[in-house]
Amino acid sequence: MPRISELIDLSGQTALITGAAQGIGAASAHRLAEAGASVVVTDVNEAAGSRRAQEIIHAGGRARFLPLDVGRVESFPAAMARIHEEAPRIDLLVNNAGIFPTAPALDTTPERWDAVLNLNLRGLFFLTIEVARQMRSNGGGRIVNIASVDALRPTGQLAPYDASKAGIVMLTRSLAVELAPYGIRVNAIAPGGIDTPGARASIPPNSAAASAMAGFVHRIPMGRMGSPDEIARVVLFLATPLSEYMTGALVVVDGGYLAD
Repeated sequence: MPRISELIDLSGQTALITGAAQGIGAASAHRLAEAGASVVVTDVNEAAGSRRAQEIIHAGGRARFLPLDVGRVESFPAAMARIHEEAPRIDLLVNNAGIFPTAPALDTTPERWDAVLNLNLRGLFFLTIEVARQMRSNGGGRIVNIASVDALRPTGQLAPYDASKAGIVMLTRSLAVELAPYGIRVNAIAPGGIDTPGARASIPPNSAAASAMAGFVHRIPMGRMGSPDEIARVVLFLATPLSEYMTGALVVVDGGYLAD
């Protein structure tokens, strides 16, 4: 029976994390690096992503930054080639990048719908396939998708986002079944209200969305928003042999919101 220290040791492994400049992605990068993984921090924000990689290095971890727009599927082969210049394989993919512009459904334009679904679902799928092909050749790997409790209970003003996150839940299950024979585990996390810079920036003060968010927090039994690190710890669990017999699962981390 392996010791706990062995079960959370990711030494010699490479983790690719999207949207890792801030929030859940950044916290996940720090935790995975702390467990010994060599972390590839990706984001469209090059300045913030580079700073994040340097923070990990200064803390004693291994990291590099790679600019990546998950909404540009055509860029994936070149990005993978750059990663493999330094890393022979990708052992873990954390699909965290996403956008969540708020608007009433009746005011949603085709352009807004396409932008959200293109990044949150289409891009996630094709990046996963790009990485999974390499994982298959290398004997396996782990994929962790960041979904949302909005996939299970809508909070309002987020119809395209909710649709994309519900798609991620089913995509996780579908890919888990298809990829299990290749030793690839695919799981998802459904965070509840998490206090991230992106969430704060997406909600204008004194707006209908701000009122909806206040009501959302009021319904959380634990009485508070979660922190990015509280999601990152679950990412670490799904990234390691601690969750070895799990695939196709959705782990809800929401302070009890869905239980109410």
